[in-house]
Amino acid sequence: MSGRHEKGVNVQVLLRCRPFSDDELRNNAPQVVTCNDYQREVAVSQNIAGKQIDRVFTFDKVFGPTAHQKDLYEQAVIPIVNEVLEGFNCTIFAYGQTGTGKTYTMEGECKRSKSGPNGELPSGAGVIPRAVKQIFDTLEHQNAEYSVKVTFLELYNEEITDLLAPEEISRVVEDKQKKLLPLMEDGKGGVLVRGLEEEIVTSASEIFSLLERGSAKRRTAETLLNKQSSRSHSLFSITIHIKEANPEGEELIKCGKLNLVDLAGSENISRSGAREGRAREAGEINKSLLTLGRVINALVEHLGHIPYRDSKLTRLLRDSLGGRTKTCIIATVSPAVHCLEETLSTLDYAHRAKNIKNKPEVNQKMMKTTLIKDLYGEIERLKAEVYASREKNGVYIPKERYYQEESERKSMADQIEHMGVKIENQQKQFEELRTKFDACVRECSDLSYKLDSTQNNLNQTNKALASTQEELTNCQYAINERDFIISEQKKAENALAHQACVLRHDLERSLEDNESLFAKIAREDKLSAGNRSVVNKFESELTQDVTSLCNLVAASTSQQNEQLQCIEKFCHTFININDKAIIDLKKKVAASKVLYVSHLEALQNVVHLHKANSNASLDEVLSLVSSNDCSVEKLLAEEAAEGLSIFDELQGTLSTQQGEMAHFARELRQRFNVSVGHTTEISKFVHEFFDKLMEESKELGSHAIQVDKIQTKSIDEFQKAYEEHSKSDAEKLIAEVTSLVTNHICCQKEMVDARLASIKETAAGSKKVLDGHVSSFERVTSDAKRKWQDFSMQAENDATENADFAAAKHCRIESLLQKCVDVTDSALKHAKKTHNSVTEMGRKHVAAVDSLVRSASDSNNEHHDAEIVSLRANAEGDVLKNIEDISKHIDGTSEQEREAVSAILETTKSQAKTLESLQEDHARQSSSIEQKAHDTFQQKYMDYEPSGNTPIRSETDVPSKVSIESLRAMPMERLLEEFRENHSFAVKESKISPTARPPLTQIN
Repeated sequence: MSGRHEKGVNVQVLLRCRPFSDDELRNNAPQVVTCNDYQREVAVSQNIAGKQIDRVFTFDKVFGPTAHQKDLYEQAVIPIVNEVLEGFNCTIFAYGQTGTGKTYTMEGECKRSKSGPNGELPSGAGVIPRAVKQIFDTLEHQNAEYSVKVTFLELYNEEITDLLAPEEISRVVEDKQKKLLPLMEDGKGGVLVRGLEEEIVTSASEIFSLLERGSAKRRTAETLLNKQSSRSHSLFSITIHIKEANPEGEELIKCGKLNLVDLAGSENISRSGAREGRAREAGEINKSLLTLGRVINALVEHLGHIPYRDSKLTRLLRDSLGGRTKTCIIATVSPAVHCLEETLSTLDYAHRAKNIKNKPEVNQKMMKTTLIKDLYGEIERLKAEVYASREKNGVYIPKERYYQEESERKSMADQIEHMGVKIENQQKQFEELRTKFDACVRECSDLSYKLDSTQNNLNQTNKALASTQEELTNCQYAINERDFIISEQKKAENALAHQACVLRHDLERSLEDNESLFAKIAREDKLSAGNRSVVNKFESELTQDVTSLCNLVAASTSQQNEQLQCIEKFCHTFININDKAIIDLKKKVAASKVLYVSHLEALQNVVHLHKANSNASLDEVLSLVSSNDCSVEKLLAEEAAEGLSIFDELQGTLSTQQGEMAHFARELRQRFNVSVGHTTEISKFVHEFFDKLMEESKELGSHAIQVDKIQTKSIDEFQKAYEEHSKSDAEKLIAEVTSLVTNHICCQKEMVDARLASIKETAAGSKKVLDGHVSSFERVTSDAKRKWQDFSMQAENDATENADFAAAKHCRIESLLQKCVDVTDSALKHAKKTHNSVTEMGRKHVAAVDSLVRSASDSNNEHHDAEIVSLRANAEGDVLKNIEDISKHIDGTSEQEREAVSAILETTKSQAKTLESLQEDHARQSSSIEQKAHDTFQQKYMDYEPSGNTPIRSETDVPSKVSIESLRAMPMERLLEEFRENHSFAVKESKISPTARPPLTQIN
């Protein structure tokens, strides 16, 4: 191990760059520091005299703004902690400007983890907490006996304070100042702090508590550069004793020490805003750091004297800088531009510190008995101090310490006296040198005045010469630039002339193609005019056909209305005749009844009169006559009842026939109304159909006119735009041939393509609209044809149903009339039968009583017989006359009904024939309209057919904009840049230059 470190080990230097703060991000501060972690380089951008200069520094390890605490610790600190556990003394301290993250790197956001159950450290934990945790984890893993002691001191304004001192002592101190400790030599080349508290700890949590307690006592303040700026240096030391056994079985103690230093940051008082006490603090901090820088320079340059004693900070770090300790320096910088000066200073010091060589040695292992003996001696010394202090009043110390301090005081007094004598001698030498200096200054002032006047003349001459040379060089350079530009423009002009000839040939070919396109457009216009005349002619013919069809439908409708009115009139006539016949029949039946009853009453009166006249003479035949009278009355009553029943039946039959006739009339009226409704509906549909046809024809005509106007207008606009564009292009082509010819060809091509595309789209749209109108015509015609067929079928069905219904009703009425005739015949037969029975009975009675009354009333016999015969003859004549009248009346009524029904049937047949003729005429008109439309749009309406003369589209070799732009001469600025790149312009310096050495430098 000692052989490996004979030549020494360089101090390990790390660099860490913090990220931008919130204020810097808010102010958009420029970044001047760039870190390359892999190449371990740091580049600083510096603007000097208007030039960007990058300075690059190389370190052992580099951590950029995105690096984490864990990365820095694992790559740099873990090996150092392992060497401490091997028995080395190691030091880690952070160096840099205030506000660059030194305290954050060493301590972190917090010292103790509060998040995990096993004391895990947070991601923001710094070097000190992670080192403590590693130490205790390693010791517990080794299962060895160990002891750990820690100290924590603060160096503030060159005064050392114990941060782990008990609280009781701190409270006694006036103004809450901490206990001040002296710094003394240990006699082995090192230093020690007398009275510094050493705390023995057994776990990492105890150390974290001590760190929190000491950090709370540390002095911090807010400045413009850092809200919590450390105003003092801190040194946290961990001393580890580990017991181990050698091969002989002896117990040895291995000792290692880790110093963790957090330096206060250097600061610029003008930028940090420090005043009064803070300014004094900043001055002391800068002074101690300046001394540290001188020590580093002295160690790097291997000077004989190293100024460790100029500052307590360098005395504390004496063993870490050039001693037997392994040292790691963490330099922290800011990336912002406003900290550039301090960043460069930090990088310079850190880069120099890389060259410091330490000679680390493993601490000598002590035997356990030796260590115990030293501890006992320390205890005895402390006991003696305590005893001396307790027994005496005032300040008392042991004799050994008193003698030691007295010898130190005497040596210091001798040094002071020696230095006083040396100061007097140096004062005398200083006075002599001052007089010589004054004489030299006066002489120098005279020479300086002369030199200044000469120097001014020389400077003016050199300036005039330099300006003349510079103007000459500039003129020559400008002439070269102009020649170069002229040559380049000549080349471009020749290339453009060649390209213009090629484009002229293409332009002539394009003009020929345009003439062919105009001829094609004229043919299309002629075809469009012919199509327009065909459409107009078709529109007029279609209007005439539609008008004739409307007139035909109107005439048919009026004829059907007349026939329906005639049918209605026949029905009303039939109903009136039937009602009148029934009423007459009722009157005649009632008159017959009254006449028959009057005849019977007259006969009865005659009988009663004969009976009264013959009462005197017919007493003998009273019983026989009375019995005959009773039988005759009974027979007449039965016959009268039977006659009344017959007449009642006849009356019921007639009333039933009247109801049937009324129902028949209502049904005929309903069917007539339905037929009128169907006729009205088909009439409305026909009118709507012809209205649609008229609208379609008008829309087709307006669309054709509109398409014609649009095409004419587009062609006129295209011709006008083409003429104006050609005229303007012809004027511009004279000025700039190449670019305008290209643009002209492109524009004409785009214009022709656009116009042709628009004309094609218009023609396609017109054809599409005409096809739509034709399809709408065909659809409307087919709908009308289908409707008319439905109407014809419906009219035929209605006529058939009406005929069947009328025939059924006629049969019904004939059956009712036949029934009435049968009833009347039966009544006539019954009346004859009754008449015969009455006559027979009268004969019998007359024969029976003839013999009886002939003898009694010979004078009245002839008179009675004649009267009875006359009455009988009158009754028979009246009955026969009534029966004949009724029969004649019924026959006349039946004849009238037959005539009415036949008239209705004839009217219905004529109406069916009219409907058939109307259907045939409508079908003929519809087919003629369809045929005309088909002939018009399939034969007469002509589509454009290509003639083969239209020029075929050819791929014109049109140069692209890039190729044309490549022929163009580059802009003046670009040519100048190219010329200046190939012909560098260097102003020759004047041969006569003022001397750079100030006058009388050596004398001054």
